[in-house]
Order: sequence, then C-alpha cells, then structure tokens
Amino acid sequence: MTGTDTATALERATLDKAARENFPVAPFFLPRAWRTDLMAVYGFARLVDDIGDGDLAPGGADARVLGVPPELAGDRLALLDAFEADLGRVFDGTPHHPLLRRLQPTVRRRGLTPEPFLGLIAANRQDQLVTRYETYDDLRAYCELSANPVGRLVLAVTGTATPERVRRSDAVCTGLQIVEHLQDVAEDLGRDRIYLPAQDMKRFHVQESDLAAPSAGASVRALVAFEAQRARDLLNEGAPLVGSVHGRLKLLLAGFVAGGKAAVRAIAAADHDVLPGPPKPGKLQLLREAGTTLRGEG
Repeated sequence: MTGTDTATALERATLDKAARENFPVAPFFLPRAWRTDLMAVYGFARLVDDIGDGDLAPGGADARVLGVPPELAGDRLALLDAFEADLGRVFDGTPHHPLLRRLQPTVRRRGLTPEPFLGLIAANRQDQLVTRYETYDDLRAYCELSANPVGRLVLAVTGTATPERVRRSDAVCTGLQIVEHLQDVAEDLGRDRIYLPAQDMKRFHVQESDLAAPSAGASVRALVAFEAQRARDLLNEGAPLVGSVHGRLKLLLAGFVAGGKAAVRAIAAADHDVLPGPPKPGKLQLLREAGTTLRGEG
C-alpha cells in the first residue's frame, strides 16, 4: 500500500464513523463549505477519542504516521502526546497525520484557535488517568473538556459564536455527553471506566458490581433515570440556542438537541435498562424530536 493509500484509508476509517453518532455531523442540507469544515473537525474529534479508547485501526498505521516508535504503538498516552505535537503543526507547519492535514485549511479559513482541540486531547489524556468521578460537578468539569469544545467549534466554523450561544451550546454538549455515558455504561465498564458519579451511586444504593449484570436491577434503573433527567434538563437549557440562529444552521443545531432528547426517550422506553446494550432512537423518533425542537416546544 502506498503512502497515499494509507492516508486515504486512515481518513476513511475515521470519517465513516460519523453515520453512527447520536447527532448529525455534516448533513446534506448544509452549504458545501460548512460540510467540508465540520467533517474536518469531526475527523479530529473522532480520532482523538479513538486514540483514548484504544479503538484505532489494527496494524499501527496511525502510530507510524505520528512518529511513535513501534514499541510504544499501544501506549495511549504516548500516542496522545504525539497527536498533540502534530496538532501544533496545524498552526505553524505541516502536520503528519492526514486528518490533521485535512483540518489545517479549516483552521486557517475559520480562524480557529488551538484551545478547543487541546481540550479534547486533555479529556482523552484524563481518561487514561481518571476512571471514576466522585461528584456530578467533577463529571461536569470533565465534560467541559470532552464535549463542550465540539459545540464551540461548530459555532466558530459557522461564524455564529457569541457568549450566550456558547453558554447554551455548552449545556447541549454536556447533556449529549451524559446521554452517551448512559448508553455506554456496560461498554465503559469493560474499559474500567464509570461515568456515573459515585455520590449518586451511593444515593441509589448501586454497587459497581451491579453495573456488570446482564440486565439492570431496580436501583440501577432508578439511577439511570435520575441521570437521564439531568441530561434532559441540560438539553432543555441549551435548546434556545436553536431559536437564536436562522436558516440551515437552525436545522443542524435542532438535530443536535433532537438527537440527545430522542436518545433520552429511547433510554426511558427501555425502562432505563442500559446494560444489555445502548438504547438507540429510531429515525421517526428523531424526526419528531427535531420538529418539536424547531417549534420551540419542550
């Protein structure tokens, strides 16, 4: 395989995951320039998550491109360090990784700054070092790194960032992150990570061993319902963001909010039993939520 073939394969393996997200990444109705730039941002965010989760394509091609020695190709912290160094080249040189080369024109065109990208890397570095969260505030601080930069980048790419929109966006993104954590309780536990605050687990008399069961008992379901309501409250808090913009951007942001709310409804429809697998909303539910969000209803 040539270097060009390798680069293309690395890009495709990451970007193809966009279709599996809870929310639309770069839907067809957006202007082509926005779609191009949003997919470039998505490629960065997806790849850094894949590094942090150990979900890179087999064979070590990403490590080789980033200049990580073969003996460290499985070291996630080493990969994150190398990826951060390559991110620096986006702003002052020529990056090595094809997804960062794809990102560079977007950064220049939209005047993006390093901070949100560094936040996403910091979140994945934290995932290697912190596997439990004592309080809800601790979890919110993690979401400030792991989720909120994505919304801020969307606003920056579309040229619509204001302090109030950023605040609303942060609420939506944190809500989406909590929903994803609820959908992935079993998968995260398999990685020795728990994103349910320990204080809440104690309140609902849930032990870590309860999360390893094939199906959730009453205590786990009550805990999941409690956290799902928190996520829904955050999505409702952020929903006015949709009404603050116009045109096709309004449709995109409505899709983000609707994706989160539909996922919350899917969790409720599963009687808050998330342990057999992530409850996912159907397309009809997504469309209904999108319509409700666009009308400004709760």
